[in-house]
Amino acid sequence: MRKKFLFVLSVIIIGSSSLSAQSTYEFLRLDTSPRAAAVAGSFVAGNDDPNIIFYNPAGINLLTGTPASFSFFKHLLDINSASLAVSKEFSGLGRFAAGIQYMNYGTFTRTDANGTKLGTFGAGDFALSLGYGNQLDENFYYGANLKFIYSSIESYSSTGVALDLGLHYAIPESKWHFGFSILNFGTQLKSYFSTKEDLPLDIRLGFSKELERLPLKFYWSFNRLGDRFDSFFERFKQITFGGEFRLGQSLRLRFGYDNQKRSDLKLGAISSGLAGFSIGLGFVVSKYNVDYSFSSLGSVGALHRFGISTSL
Repeated sequence: MRKKFLFVLSVIIIGSSSLSAQSTYEFLRLDTSPRAAAVAGSFVAGNDDPNIIFYNPAGINLLTGTPASFSFFKHLLDINSASLAVSKEFSGLGRFAAGIQYMNYGTFTRTDANGTKLGTFGAGDFALSLGYGNQLDENFYYGANLKFIYSSIESYSSTGVALDLGLHYAIPESKWHFGFSILNFGTQLKSYFSTKEDLPLDIRLGFSKELERLPLKFYWSFNRLGDRFDSFFERFKQITFGGEFRLGQSLRLRFGYDNQKRSDLKLGAISSGLAGFSIGLGFVVSKYNVDYSFSSLGSVGALHRFGISTSL
């Protein structure tokens, strides 16, 4: 069974090595969930959070009950984002899920060529994901999302459609989980202007492991494996990893590190500070899980995310 899983992954990775992530709808790359952001987005092998729909639709198969989550994301300046995720299993059919991602870029001043103010306008992005998952074999699961995307700025707008595909393999006795996903594979239906742009394709491979003698769950992810590089092995430098400490029944402490983000945010000889590092906190209040994360962008600033989840 494990050999079959590894074989499927190797075929997909090699087959996708010529694909390249491009430029439009970049908001789809952002972590909205505070829990996932706290472990630097290394969530492709997640298995107990409805926000897994945004990272690997196959992971929804390991959810129980009807979990739901709402997250708020405070970006730089007056840019704000929110997300909603919910999942439910239907006997005999499989497990379904839905997710919404929304980004508001604030208000801008409209001027003419001479700088005369003519009023204001807004800009925003929206994506709706509808997911389905089921069991492929013992401890081996698959999932897929159909995603509709809408983006607007002033009186201009663009729409797109995308597909997310995922695999998840679990080893329950040793608490290993392996995940693979292809995210945002699709096209623009309507572009802002005459030229259509590619979607931000992201191919991820990772694992999570709950340690036996330490209250820690460790996450690791290789990201953007489909991007073009000069050599095959360079694609594996875009790694993220993190951990979640369990302190009793009600408290979780989290940390994460994004290698590529730290490299991108290094400004010449200026120290990158804590860029690429993230921390988070989660605690239980009654039947609700409340989460917070802090992600450093070095001298650029920091991002704050808040979330709440429960079982309906």
